[in-house]
Amino acid sequence: MDSLKLIWHRITHWEYWPFWLIYYPMAPVWLYYSIKARSLFFFNAANPGMKNGGMAMISKMEIYNMIPTEFIPQTLFFDKDVAPEKALERVLDHGIGFPFIAKPDIGMKSFGVEKIHNKNEFQIYVAWTPSHFLVQERIPYQKEVGIFYVRKPNEVHGKITGIVSKEFLSIKGDGESTMLELIKKNPRSHFQLSVLQQKYGDTLQNVLKTDEEFVLVPYGSHTRGAKFVDVSHKINLKLERTIDFICSQMDGFYYGRLDVLYNCFDELCEGKNYSIIEINGAGGEATHIYDPKHSLFWAWREVARHWSMLCEISIANKRAGHTYLSFKEGRAMLKQTGALQTQLKF
Repeated sequence: MDSLKLIWHRITHWEYWPFWLIYYPMAPVWLYYSIKARSLFFFNAANPGMKNGGMAMISKMEIYNMIPTEFIPQTLFFDKDVAPEKALERVLDHGIGFPFIAKPDIGMKSFGVEKIHNKNEFQIYVAWTPSHFLVQERIPYQKEVGIFYVRKPNEVHGKITGIVSKEFLSIKGDGESTMLELIKKNPRSHFQLSVLQQKYGDTLQNVLKTDEEFVLVPYGSHTRGAKFVDVSHKINLKLERTIDFICSQMDGFYYGRLDVLYNCFDELCEGKNYSIIEINGAGGEATHIYDPKHSLFWAWREVARHWSMLCEISIANKRAGHTYLSFKEGRAMLKQTGALQTQLKF
C-alpha cells in the first residue's frame, strides 16, 4: 500500500486518529461534569483505593496487590537499577520460565511491554527500562477481552457497561509473499511497520506457508496494532457475577476496565480458566468504542455516558469523605504523565 493511500486510510478511519484529536472536542462535556462535581480533577474520588483514582501515574504493582492472587499472573517488582543477573536469578527462583512478560510498573498504552524469550533479551530490557518494572509469568490463554465495570458506592453489586474483544496483530501466509509484503498489504499492520522492522529485522523476508498465521504483536493494545471488536452484546448475568465477585474484593474500586486473558468465553462467564492481566481505573477507556464499525459520534456518546457514571461515583465518594485532587496536584500529574510517555516511547 503506497503512502498516499495509507495517509488517506488514517484520515478516513478515526480509530487511528491521535488521542488528543478524538478527545479535545469533548472538552465541554468534561467541563460540564467538572462544574457538576466542582472540580476539574473529580476523578480522584472515583476509586479511593487507587492513587489519582487510577487515572495516571499509579504503580501497577499497587493495583495487583489489591487483587486476590488467584485471579492474576505471578508478578514480581524490580527496581530500575537492579542488576540483570540478580533480576533473572530472582525470576527463575520463583519458577517463572522463558518466555515471560516484562512491563513498566507505571506505564500506559502498552508502551514498554515486551515478551522476553531469553537471557539476552532480558539484559537488553533491563538496560533500556527508564523506570521500575514488573516481570509476569506468561499466561497460556490466547484470547483477550477488556471488560468495563462500574459500581455505585451505595450499591452492593456492580454492572458491566461494555466488552471489547482484542484481536492480536497478525498476518496470514499465501505461500508466495514475504512477511514484509503481507504487512504492507494491511493498513493496520502497515502503520506498525517501523516498529516491526526494528523487532524482526531480516526475518520479515521469510515466506509463510499458505494459511500459516504469524502473530506480530502478542498484546491486546490498540496502539500496537490490535483490532478492537465490540462484543458488549455478550454481557450476561453469569459474567457480571464473576466480575463483580472479583471487584467487590478490591477495597476502594468502583470504576474501571479489567483486561482479561481467557480460554473460552463460556468458561470465563463461569469463572474458570482466565487471568486478569491489567486493571485500569479512572483513566481506563471504554475501549469497545474503537470497533471500526462504530462512528465517531457513537464513540463520543459512549464516552460521555461513562464520564457521567465517573462523575456520579466521584461525587458520592466525595460526600463520604474522600477527596478530589487540587488544581496544582492535577496539573503536576498531567505533566508527569507526559514526561513518562516520552520516556517509554523512546
